[in-house]
Amino acid sequence: MGAGESMVRGVLVLLAVLVLAGCSRLSFVRQDPSRGEYTRTAPEVELRGSDRQGVLALQLALRDGQDALRRGDLDGAEKLAREALRIQERSHSAHTLAALAADRKGDSRTAGVHYRRAVELAPTQGGMHNNFGTWLCGNGREVESLEWFERAASVPGYGSAAGALANAAECAQRAGMEEEAALYLDAALDRDPANPIALEAVAEREYRAGNFMRARAFIQRRLDAAPPDAFTLSLASQVESALGDNRAAERYVRRLREEFPGANPDSIKGKGN
Repeated sequence: MGAGESMVRGVLVLLAVLVLAGCSRLSFVRQDPSRGEYTRTAPEVELRGSDRQGVLALQLALRDGQDALRRGDLDGAEKLAREALRIQERSHSAHTLAALAADRKGDSRTAGVHYRRAVELAPTQGGMHNNFGTWLCGNGREVESLEWFERAASVPGYGSAAGALANAAECAQRAGMEEEAALYLDAALDRDPANPIALEAVAEREYRAGNFMRARAFIQRRLDAAPPDAFTLSLASQVESALGDNRAAERYVRRLREEFPGANPDSIKGKGN
């Protein structure tokens, strides 16, 4: 691994990590810079030659750009992304930083250009395919996005393959492809039986179908797999209510109010019988 590779690492795993919201509720697996999960994935493209000063400058720009995103300083993050790209236009991390800043500023078109460029520069990095797929799905191109999630999941050694398949399930569901969505979820759990995104999606699916005991089993596995968010606790409370266990339902509602003040415990729409 070269100097640039070891010092500057890729920005996303889509990483669980920036959540581009949508439809029902499968959280996209984009990385969340607010949680310090920014440098978990691919090695950075190395600068040509032995320009150690350039490598350090690139590292600094990306690090400061991450910090700016965490603070909500989108103009600052955008400026630092431009600086990183000036140093190394072929840095997929710099393009991802630029995409994130543009996405958060509501400039989806520019974000898409950078996400696509990142995947062109790092075609063997599953996270880049996953990120571009997420952008496509979030911009009304759900069916087109499926190919990119499948590509992400097929990259050897990609640690978030199950998350990419869970993303594909969300986008297939948005496109009205219910059977395909179920297949993607099953594939995600085959890859990683403890994947929280897929477990939560299956729990919600079973809940909506009125299969409340199965929903309980999956939501309990989801709670064991990772710390819950507000939706997880809301779903758990409604599953227990549907099963007639009001005491358990109230425990989840209390957790929801304590851990996520202001969240709506009845946030699930179109619930089952």
